[in-house]
Amino acid sequence: MTGEEILFDSEERMEKAIEVLKKSLSGIRTGRANPGLVDSVRVDVYGSPTPLKQIASVGAPEPTQIVIRPYDAGTIKEIEKAIVSSDLGFNPQSDGRVVRINIPPLSTDVRKKMGARIKDLSEEAKVAIRNIRRDGNKAAEQAEKDKNVSEDQRDDIKDSIQTLTNQFEERASQMAKNRQTEVMED
Repeated sequence: MTGEEILFDSEERMEKAIEVLKKSLSGIRTGRANPGLVDSVRVDVYGSPTPLKQIASVGAPEPTQIVIRPYDAGTIKEIEKAIVSSDLGFNPQSDGRVVRINIPPLSTDVRKKMGARIKDLSEEAKVAIRNIRRDGNKAAEQAEKDKNVSEDQRDDIKDSIQTLTNQFEERASQMAKNRQTEVMED
């Protein structure tokens, strides 16, 4: 592996770790309605568990309400059942055409728990990024042993990987901080 390949691979993997964090953070509940809150819901239709987004459009027309419009009105009962059994704590209401979910305001205790969860998710992402740094450094050392790069090039690669690590850890921290702010405000 060349130095450029090692750096490219490390950066690509760090980017994926940030994407996983972004997706996880979008599922954290704030006081506002967000279609991402029901992303994890799977509905038993057509003989298999199907992601909600594949069988309905999900929107948040108001700050305290999520509206789900099924593409097939016959699936409305299954959607309601899936939301109730999903342990998200939502109580869906249906008028036969759409399912509405009113988002109750968060209590202080729940906000603190969400804040702790955000911190945990951020830390998991940082650990993943550090593991990628370790793999990149090993690859650089292996490339030197294989005589693909010189000792100076290996050190440059390691420095570049550390710079990447610092940048991605900072992005993870900033994303967590922004989400924490959203959760804590009313």
